[in-house]
Amino acid sequence: MAVEIWHNPRCSKSRAALAALQARGIAPQVRLYLTDPPEAAAITAMLAALDLPAAALLRPREGAPLKGQAEDALISAMATDPSLIERPVVRHGSRAVIARPVTEIARLFD
Repeated sequence: MAVEIWHNPRCSKSRAALAALQARGIAPQVRLYLTDPPEAAAITAMLAALDLPAAALLRPREGAPLKGQAEDALISAMATDPSLIERPVVRHGSRAVIARPVTEIARLFD
């Protein structure tokens, strides 16, 4: 089953998550989401895999002004400005986690 990571190579947590996957022998599909932003449909699908509301996928500081807005508005904002998306996000099949801390990745494989 494919593993995907929404990755920012400038982020130490994202690099640690990628390294943790590779240490498990997994070569994930890497989406550099800042240069290859996900469309609203991809964000919606990731939220379904996370089983979280859109507000949970917002970076705390950058997304703070958007808190309280409707789901569609938050998804649209993240699609327009992917820097609002928390990282790293790892999906394995129909399940996903925000890998903060990186130990959250284990939930996908245990």
